[in-house]
Amino acid sequence: MTAPANTEKVRRKPLVLGNWKMNGDVATAEQLLSGLLHGERELPALLAGVEAGVCPPFPYIGLAAARLAASQFGWGAQNVAHFDNGAYTGEVSATMLRDLACTWVLIGHSERRAYFGETDAQLSTKVEFAHRAGLVPVVCVGESLAEREASKTESVLAAQINGLCTALASTNERFVIAYEPVWAIGTGLTASPEQAQQVHAFIRSRLVAGSVPGAAGARIIYGGSVKPSNAQALFGQPDVDGGLIGGASLVAADFLSICRAAALRSIR
Repeated sequence: MTAPANTEKVRRKPLVLGNWKMNGDVATAEQLLSGLLHGERELPALLAGVEAGVCPPFPYIGLAAARLAASQFGWGAQNVAHFDNGAYTGEVSATMLRDLACTWVLIGHSERRAYFGETDAQLSTKVEFAHRAGLVPVVCVGESLAEREASKTESVLAAQINGLCTALASTNERFVIAYEPVWAIGTGLTASPEQAQQVHAFIRSRLVAGSVPGAAGARIIYGGSVKPSNAQALFGQPDVDGGLIGGASLVAADFLSICRAAALRSIR
């Protein structure tokens, strides 16, 4: 990695999002949401300096909206259609997510790219539709283990980001980048804090090179086996602005602990 650490005095509010993926049922979703609300009541100042929310499967977004409406937690979706509306059976549009008062939507998660063949062109359209509907796109980028071992991390990320710069530039600085090394998702492996910082700084440099407005203030969050035991070290890096949390977001106590680690970053 060649990108220097970010030395600009830009304050970025940490963001912690839970990606539930395709897990749970009504009962477990209710239990998890209740756990988050209980934690908020026990520690009312926990989220004062942090944005936090959950991205449940589509069927449970309405439940999250109902339970979290009076809380400091927000909610979002794991995906959005690259169509406005029409005869696209099974798809969910950005305007439908807006009707459910979503704040965020994940775009381009590695699982969507790998299993469903999503392309940069489709992802750019999703970013544009999400922004137009008033949602904040959380754009996921990352390299595979083979690409990292072949020293292709920078070239892979540069290609992913370059393909999205025009769409990101149209969002009026309302976007988030999530760096998720594919080799660390669900494997128990985690980038070291120093590795994460190097990549995040590189991503920021590519946003600058792509003339994306607000690159210095853009939040770049880390995803890849984040847990309570490593969150504080990861979030302590100058360009790591929070986390996109997978497995640990399915345990309320763990997710709250990660939010607490992000809160410590916000006051340092």
